[in-house]
Amino acid sequence: MNHGDNTAGGLLTGRRLVKAHGRTEALRGATVTLDAGEILAVTGPSGSGKSTLAHCLSGITRPDAGSVTYAGRRLEELPEKRLSELRRTEFGVVFQFGQLIPELTAADNVALPLMLAGAGRAEARATAGEWLERFGVRGQEDSRPGELSGGQAQRVALARALVTGPRVVFADEPTGALDSLAGEQVMTALVHTVRETGTAVLLITHDAQVAAYADREVRLCDGVAAPQGAAA
Repeated sequence: MNHGDNTAGGLLTGRRLVKAHGRTEALRGATVTLDAGEILAVTGPSGSGKSTLAHCLSGITRPDAGSVTYAGRRLEELPEKRLSELRRTEFGVVFQFGQLIPELTAADNVALPLMLAGAGRAEARATAGEWLERFGVRGQEDSRPGELSGGQAQRVALARALVTGPRVVFADEPTGALDSLAGEQVMTALVHTVRETGTAVLLITHDAQVAAYADREVRLCDGVAAPQGAAA
Protein backbone atom coordinates (compact mmCIF):
# COMPACT_ATOMS: atom_id res chain seq x y z
CA MET A 1 0.00 0.00 0.00
CA ASN A 2 1.60 3.23 -1.09
CA HIS A 3 0.04 6.61 -0.44
CA GLY A 4 1.97 8.45 -3.17
CA ASP A 5 0.74 12.04 -3.29
CA ASN A 6 1.60 15.02 -5.43
CA THR A 7 -0.11 17.58 -3.23
CA ALA A 8 1.37 20.96 -4.08
CA GLY A 9 3.16 22.53 -1.15
CA GLY A 10 3.31 19.29 0.83
CA LEU A 11 0.81 16.81 2.21
CA LEU A 12 0.43 18.67 5.51
CA THR A 13 1.35 22.32 6.09
CA GLY A 14 1.00 24.58 9.08
CA ARG A 15 1.43 28.23 8.15
CA ARG A 16 2.27 31.00 10.63
CA LEU A 17 0.74 29.07 13.52
CA VAL A 18 0.09 30.94 16.75
CA LYS A 19 -1.15 29.23 19.90
CA ALA A 20 -1.17 30.43 23.50
CA HIS A 21 -1.84 28.47 26.69
CA GLY A 22 -3.08 31.16 29.04
CA ARG A 23 -0.45 33.89 28.92
CA THR A 24 2.23 31.59 27.53
CA GLU A 25 2.73 31.69 23.77
CA ALA A 26 3.63 28.15 22.73
CA LEU A 27 3.69 28.93 18.99
CA ARG A 28 4.60 32.35 17.61
CA GLY A 29 4.17 32.03 13.87
CA ALA A 30 5.65 28.57 13.19
CA THR A 31 5.53 27.31 9.60
CA VAL A 32 6.16 23.59 8.91
CA THR A 33 5.53 21.40 5.86
CA LEU A 34 5.44 17.59 5.81
CA ASP A 35 5.70 15.90 2.42
CA ALA A 36 4.02 12.61 1.50
CA GLY A 37 6.13 9.64 2.61
CA GLU A 38 8.59 11.85 4.50
CA ILE A 39 9.84 11.42 8.06
CA LEU A 40 10.22 14.91 9.52
CA ALA A 41 11.80 15.39 12.95
CA VAL A 42 10.64 18.40 14.96
CA THR A 43 13.23 19.07 17.65
CA GLY A 44 13.83 21.70 20.27
CA PRO A 45 14.16 22.16 24.02
CA SER A 46 11.39 21.39 26.47
CA GLY A 47 8.72 24.09 26.30
CA SER A 48 9.60 25.12 22.74
CA GLY A 49 6.12 24.25 21.44
CA LYS A 50 6.80 20.85 19.85
CA SER A 51 3.75 19.02 21.24
CA THR A 52 1.52 22.06 20.67
CA LEU A 53 2.64 22.06 17.03
CA ALA A 54 1.76 18.36 16.68
CA HIS A 55 -1.64 18.95 18.29
CA CYS A 56 -2.39 21.82 15.88
CA LEU A 57 -1.23 19.89 12.81
CA SER A 58 -3.29 16.83 13.76
CA GLY A 59 -6.44 18.86 14.41
CA ILE A 60 -6.53 17.98 18.12
CA THR A 61 -6.10 21.69 18.92
CA ARG A 62 -7.21 24.64 16.82
CA PRO A 63 -4.54 27.36 16.49
CA ASP A 64 -5.34 30.90 17.62
CA ALA A 65 -4.03 32.19 14.28
CA GLY A 66 -2.55 30.71 11.11
CA SER A 67 -3.80 27.76 9.08
CA VAL A 68 -3.30 24.01 8.72
CA THR A 69 -3.79 22.48 5.28
CA TYR A 70 -3.98 18.70 4.78
CA ALA A 71 -4.26 17.27 1.25
CA GLY A 72 -5.64 20.60 0.06
CA ARG A 73 -8.19 20.98 2.87
CA ARG A 74 -8.04 23.63 5.58
CA LEU A 75 -8.50 21.82 8.90
CA GLU A 76 -9.91 24.88 10.65
CA GLU A 77 -12.78 24.93 8.15
CA LEU A 78 -13.80 21.32 8.86
CA PRO A 79 -16.53 20.52 11.40
CA GLU A 80 -15.43 18.65 14.54
CA LYS A 81 -17.14 15.45 13.32
CA ARG A 82 -15.06 15.44 10.13
CA LEU A 83 -11.90 16.19 12.10
CA SER A 84 -12.59 13.25 14.41
CA GLU A 85 -13.11 11.01 11.39
CA LEU A 86 -9.83 12.25 9.88
CA ARG A 87 -7.94 11.47 13.09
CA ARG A 88 -9.49 8.02 13.18
CA THR A 89 -8.78 7.07 9.55
CA GLU A 90 -6.04 9.18 7.94
CA PHE A 91 -4.01 10.23 10.99
CA GLY A 92 -2.30 7.93 13.47
CA VAL A 93 -0.99 9.16 16.83
CA VAL A 94 1.61 7.66 19.17
CA PHE A 95 2.50 9.25 22.50
CA GLN A 96 5.49 8.85 24.80
CA PHE A 97 3.72 6.33 27.03
CA GLY A 98 1.76 4.57 24.27
CA GLN A 99 -1.57 5.08 26.08
CA LEU A 100 -2.76 1.54 25.44
CA ILE A 101 -6.03 0.52 27.09
CA PRO A 102 -4.84 -1.55 30.09
CA GLU A 103 -7.90 -3.84 30.20
CA LEU A 104 -7.48 -4.95 26.56
CA THR A 105 -5.00 -7.44 25.17
CA ALA A 106 -2.33 -6.30 22.70
CA ALA A 107 -4.35 -7.72 19.78
CA ASP A 108 -7.56 -6.02 20.92
CA ASN A 109 -5.75 -2.69 21.40
CA VAL A 110 -4.53 -2.87 17.79
CA ALA A 111 -7.87 -4.18 16.49
CA LEU A 112 -9.88 -1.41 18.19
CA PRO A 113 -9.47 1.29 15.48
CA LEU A 114 -10.58 -1.23 12.83
CA MET A 115 -13.62 -2.23 14.87
CA LEU A 116 -14.53 1.43 15.39
CA ALA A 117 -14.41 1.74 11.59
CA GLY A 118 -16.89 -1.13 11.24
CA ALA A 119 -14.73 -4.26 10.89
CA GLY A 120 -15.84 -7.48 12.59
CA ARG A 121 -13.85 -8.62 15.63
CA ALA A 122 -12.37 -11.75 14.01
CA GLU A 123 -11.25 -9.85 10.90
CA ALA A 124 -9.88 -6.97 13.00
CA ARG A 125 -7.93 -9.32 15.28
CA ALA A 126 -6.47 -11.17 12.26
CA THR A 127 -5.25 -7.88 10.80
CA ALA A 128 -3.95 -6.83 14.22
CA GLY A 129 -1.90 -10.04 14.37
CA GLU A 130 -0.26 -9.20 11.05
CA TRP A 131 0.68 -5.74 12.34
CA LEU A 132 2.02 -7.11 15.60
CA GLU A 133 4.22 -9.42 13.54
CA ARG A 134 5.49 -6.46 11.49
CA PHE A 135 6.55 -4.77 14.68
CA GLY A 136 8.21 -7.86 16.13
CA VAL A 137 5.68 -8.56 18.90
CA ARG A 138 3.92 -11.62 17.48
CA GLY A 139 3.22 -14.06 20.28
CA GLN A 140 2.11 -11.24 22.59
CA GLU A 141 -1.44 -11.03 21.17
CA ASP A 142 -3.09 -12.09 24.44
CA SER A 143 -0.78 -10.11 26.75
CA ARG A 144 -2.17 -7.03 28.45
CA PRO A 145 -0.11 -3.81 28.46
CA GLY A 146 1.00 -4.39 32.07
CA GLU A 147 2.57 -7.71 31.01
CA LEU A 148 4.66 -6.14 28.23
CA SER A 149 8.04 -4.46 28.44
CA GLY A 150 8.12 -0.74 27.67
CA GLY A 151 9.57 -1.40 24.22
CA GLN A 152 6.98 -4.06 23.43
CA ALA A 153 4.12 -1.83 24.56
CA GLN A 154 5.38 1.01 22.39
CA ARG A 155 5.60 -1.28 19.35
CA VAL A 156 1.99 -2.35 20.02
CA ALA A 157 1.07 1.36 20.14
CA LEU A 158 2.80 1.89 16.78
CA ALA A 159 0.92 -1.07 15.29
CA ARG A 160 -2.35 0.46 16.55
CA ALA A 161 -1.44 3.84 15.00
CA LEU A 162 -0.68 2.27 11.61
CA VAL A 163 -3.32 -0.47 11.39
CA THR A 164 -5.90 1.73 9.63
CA GLY A 165 -3.42 2.67 6.88
CA PRO A 166 -3.10 6.36 7.82
CA ARG A 167 -1.35 8.83 5.53
CA VAL A 168 0.29 10.64 8.45
CA VAL A 169 1.54 9.38 11.82
CA PHE A 170 2.22 11.86 14.61
CA ALA A 171 4.82 10.35 16.95
CA ASP A 172 5.27 12.52 20.07
CA GLU A 173 8.47 11.44 21.89
CA PRO A 174 7.81 7.77 20.97
CA THR A 175 11.05 6.61 22.63
CA GLY A 176 11.05 9.10 25.53
CA ALA A 177 10.16 6.49 28.16
CA LEU A 178 12.47 3.76 26.80
CA ASP A 179 16.11 2.80 27.30
CA SER A 180 18.43 3.29 24.32
CA LEU A 181 18.23 -0.31 23.03
CA ALA A 182 14.42 -0.46 23.19
CA GLY A 183 14.28 3.01 21.61
CA GLU A 184 16.48 1.86 18.76
CA GLN A 185 14.29 -1.20 18.17
CA VAL A 186 11.12 0.92 18.16
CA MET A 187 12.57 3.47 15.71
CA THR A 188 13.97 0.76 13.41
CA ALA A 189 10.56 -0.95 13.30
CA LEU A 190 8.77 2.36 12.69
CA VAL A 191 11.08 3.50 9.88
CA HIS A 192 11.01 0.10 8.15
CA THR A 193 7.19 -0.02 8.25
CA VAL A 194 6.49 3.53 7.10
CA ARG A 195 8.98 3.16 4.23
CA GLU A 196 7.05 0.05 3.19
CA THR A 197 3.63 1.74 3.40
CA GLY A 198 4.54 5.26 2.21
CA THR A 199 3.20 6.80 5.41
CA ALA A 200 4.48 10.27 6.37
CA VAL A 201 5.69 10.75 9.95
CA LEU A 202 5.91 13.88 12.07
CA LEU A 203 8.40 12.86 14.74
CA ILE A 204 8.53 15.03 17.87
CA THR A 205 11.77 14.45 19.79
CA HIS A 206 14.41 16.12 21.91
CA ASP A 207 16.82 13.23 21.23
CA ALA A 208 19.40 13.79 18.46
CA GLN A 209 19.78 10.01 17.97
CA VAL A 210 16.05 9.67 17.30
CA ALA A 211 16.04 12.73 15.01
CA ALA A 212 18.79 11.06 12.96
CA TYR A 213 16.22 8.53 11.69
CA ALA A 214 14.37 11.35 9.91
CA ASP A 215 14.80 12.61 6.35
CA ARG A 216 14.77 16.21 7.52
CA GLU A 217 14.76 18.18 10.74
CA VAL A 218 12.99 21.36 11.81
CA ARG A 219 14.04 22.92 15.10
CA LEU A 220 11.54 24.87 17.19
CA CYS A 221 12.86 27.67 19.33
CA ASP A 222 10.54 30.05 21.20
CA GLY A 223 7.60 28.88 19.11
CA VAL A 224 9.23 29.56 15.72
CA ALA A 225 10.50 26.86 13.33
CA ALA A 226 13.96 26.94 11.76
CA PRO A 227 14.81 24.29 9.11
CA GLN A 228 17.92 22.23 9.82
CA GLY A 229 18.14 20.52 6.41
CA ALA A 230 18.53 16.78 6.02
CA ALA A 231 19.06 14.85 9.23
CA ALA A 232 22.51 13.25 9.52
